[in-house]
Amino acid sequence: MDYQELQRIKNKFDIVGNDPVLDRAIETAVAVAPTDLTVLVSGESGVGKENIPKIIHQNSLRRNGKYFAINCSAIPEGTVESELFGHEKGAYTGAIEARKGYFEEANGGTLFLDEIEDLPLPYQAKLLRVIQSGEYTRVGSSKVSKTDVRVIAASNVDLAYAVSQGKFREDLFYRLNAVQIKLPALRERGDDIYLLFRKFCADFSEKYNTPRVSLSPDAVKLLTTYRWPGNVRQLKNIAEAISALEVTDAGGNKKEISHTVLSRYLPADGPTLLPVQVGKQGGSMSDAEKQEIFKALYNLNAEVARLREIVENKEASVVVDNSRIAAPQEDDVDIQDDLDSETLSITATSEDLIRKALEKHGGNRKKAAEELGISERTLYRKLPPEYRNPKVK
Repeated sequence: MDYQELQRIKNKFDIVGNDPVLDRAIETAVAVAPTDLTVLVSGESGVGKENIPKIIHQNSLRRNGKYFAINCSAIPEGTVESELFGHEKGAYTGAIEARKGYFEEANGGTLFLDEIEDLPLPYQAKLLRVIQSGEYTRVGSSKVSKTDVRVIAASNVDLAYAVSQGKFREDLFYRLNAVQIKLPALRERGDDIYLLFRKFCADFSEKYNTPRVSLSPDAVKLLTTYRWPGNVRQLKNIAEAISALEVTDAGGNKKEISHTVLSRYLPADGPTLLPVQVGKQGGSMSDAEKQEIFKALYNLNAEVARLREIVENKEASVVVDNSRIAAPQEDDVDIQDDLDSETLSITATSEDLIRKALEKHGGNRKKAAEELGISERTLYRKLPPEYRNPKVK
């Protein structure tokens, strides 16, 4: 495909960017369009997977047929079969008349099944059948019907992994995966990030009749280095918010968007953030944050101690938080050793937390217990050796 044809398709489907992986995905979609091969579109949520089946349909021999896009995760499980294959009058309570399903409605056209990973297992076999043979049966009917539909599916999870976990049928996966088209995440598209942002801002500037957004150099750097977990959808939402709220100052004059202003619209994204360095060179933790950690560690210690008691007592079973836990078996020879080492470590940590709380409150057990979120009685049982003197409050 030459450059002009590629740009024509991008313009038609409002696709912005020059990333090589994106270009290859578009070229593959056009190349596979004249065939009837099933296509699996993969990529993270928000990358724009819905454009690929539209490109395929518009460039196929089915372009004059109907095109339906169905989000599998949005269909209630109890109505999946009826939605896909239709039902007869009286097939179930509320079925006051016969209804066509998507496979019947889309006969001669294209059916896009988005978030295919959320299709319940019982209906995956029926989907496989209609893809392979074109045969299906309405709910409440024994008559086998035929349809001629091209299926394109999309998933934002690794379907091969879902197969290995027993959450997706292997035969359906291979049937859908005749051709796979993968779309890149926004963070992998380099200069496309700023191009997209400018395009969205131009659109929203016109929509809200506001000045065009202007970013400072440090804001541009932040924009292009942020991880964008929500991909293009997240970028578009932020462009709209900034275009509507931040482009002018209190006097109505256009202003440049700084790094500080832009950062307020970018939620902290855990996987890419470095740990906070505590001390002079980094932000220090507040007392409240420390106490929350203390409480969590103390509760962890209590849980480990309880599990240790279960092992030692060899109880038949126990009920914890309304869930039944089977007693340890004799062949679980490593459990006791693991719990012993875990308990020794956490017990020392627990005593240190209690010691800090007591020091903070001048030895007042009641206040220390409240600080740690435990009862005074529990605190008394866990006191460090130096605080077991009866004279201590």
